[in-house]
Amino acid sequence: MITTQPSRAGRTASVSRTASARLPSIVRVSLVRGIVEIKQFTRQREYVIFTFALPIILLVLFGQIFHGEVDHTGVSFRQYFIAGIIASGLMSTTFVGVGVSIAADRDDGTLIRLAGTPLQPAAYFAGKAILAIVISAGEVAAALATGVALLGLHLPATPARWLTLGWVLVLASVTCTMLGIAAGCLVRSTRSAFAVLNLPYLVLSFISGVYFVFARLPAGLQHVAAIFPLKWICQGLRSAFLPDRLLAAEPVHSWEHGRIALVLVAWLVASLVVCVRTFRWQRHPDR
Repeated sequence: MITTQPSRAGRTASVSRTASARLPSIVRVSLVRGIVEIKQFTRQREYVIFTFALPIILLVLFGQIFHGEVDHTGVSFRQYFIAGIIASGLMSTTFVGVGVSIAADRDDGTLIRLAGTPLQPAAYFAGKAILAIVISAGEVAAALATGVALLGLHLPATPARWLTLGWVLVLASVTCTMLGIAAGCLVRSTRSAFAVLNLPYLVLSFISGVYFVFARLPAGLQHVAAIFPLKWICQGLRSAFLPDRLLAAEPVHSWEHGRIALVLVAWLVASLVVCVRTFRWQRHPDR
C-alpha cells in the first residue's frame, strides 16, 4: 500500500488556515477594543466629570444670559441654542478628544505595544469610535435632562424629529470621530495636538451657529462655516428641536437634510482616506 505525505508547502498552508480560523473576527476585536477604551475613560475621574459637565454648564449659562425670542418667531433663545451646545460638545468629545488620544497612545508607547498583537488598525479605529459614540450619547442625554428640568426646553415633538435627531447624531459622531483620528495621525505629539485641534474647534464654534444665531453672522463667515461639518451638525439638530416656523431664521429657509448628510458623508470619506494613508503604529521618524 502506497501512502503519500503532504508537502511542506501544503502543511504550512494548512497551519496558516488553522491559525487564521482561530483568530477572532474583526467585529469581535472591535467590540473588545471599544470596551477597553470605555474602561480606560471611566478610570480618569476628572476627565469624566469635565466631559459631561461642560455641555451642562454652558447650557445653564446660556439659559441665564439669553432671554426673549429669536426674530419674533415665538421660539426662545434657550431652545435655539440647545442644538449648538449639543453639537459643540459632540465635536469636542469626538474630534478633539479622539485626536488627542491618538497622539497620546503614540507618545506613551501604546501603539507600539498594540502593533505586536493581532489588533488591526480598523479595529483600533472602531474602538475609538465606540467610545466616542457612547460618550456623546451620555452627553446628549445629560444635556437634554438638564434642559428639560431646569430651563423648560422642549424635546422633539414627533417621531420624525426623533428620527432626525438620531441619524444626525450618529452620522455626526462617526464623521467627527474619523476626522479626529485623521488629525491624530497627522499631529506630531500630544502637546501639539491640544493646540492643533482646539484652534479649529474653537473658531468653528464661533462661526457655525453654536454661540450666535447663524443667520446673523456676516455672509463671508457663513460661507466659510459651510465648508466644515459643525455648521451642518448644528443645522441638523436645530431641525429636530425647533419648529418649522424657525426656517425664517435660516439663511436659505430650509433645513437641507440632504445636503447635511452629503457634507458629513464627504468629510467621513475624506477622513477615512487620510487615516488609511497616514496611520502608523510607531512614532513619527523626526521625533
